[in-house]
Amino acid sequence: MKTGPFFFFGMFFVLAFSWAGLVMGPQAQLGKLAPYYDDAEGKAFPERVPGIAAHGQLVYQDLGCAACHTQQVRRPDQGGDKARGWGERQSVARDYVHQSVPQLGVIRIGPDLADYGTRAAKNGLSEAALLADLYNGKNGMPAYRFLFERRKIIGEPSTKALQGGVPAGYALVPTARAEALAAYLLSLKQTYEFVEARPYEPAAEQKGVH
Repeated sequence: MKTGPFFFFGMFFVLAFSWAGLVMGPQAQLGKLAPYYDDAEGKAFPERVPGIAAHGQLVYQDLGCAACHTQQVRRPDQGGDKARGWGERQSVARDYVHQSVPQLGVIRIGPDLADYGTRAAKNGLSEAALLADLYNGKNGMPAYRFLFERRKIIGEPSTKALQGGVPAGYALVPTARAEALAAYLLSLKQTYEFVEARPYEPAAEQKGVH
């Protein structure tokens, strides 16, 4: 019993030191991180996503998409993400300053999505094609058909209705959640080259200097 107080304070010290290292350390290092204002561009980066895309992140989080996808392009020396076409540069902390809950993910059953919007634009993938993929599923991704609803056509059909899959006189229409999710995915772009995103290159040794 005489060693009880020492054991208690020892445990308290270990927990306090661990908490400081895991919580306070990163907070001190990154807590004041802000967007970078580029005078030449006349705006700050990363840019805020529009309202519907911000809502789409909540849908993404609710569906647990981070269980199969990451949103973090790795450094060149940690894998072939650039060769896969997943991003032209590594992801850095500043990329996520506008996200209250960054969806970094922990495993890649599907491709990384950090720069998905850039890839979609480059490959000509439209919102309609993305919505069709969400409804039908693709390359092992499950079909999210509950994000769509069948509606009886009254007047003109919806311009966002998917083709096929419903009886004549009906339309297969994406719900607000599906549209928000598609907007969020297409907004994922990590194209601005922050200084901290550039690969580290050690300074060349100067001959004759000792």
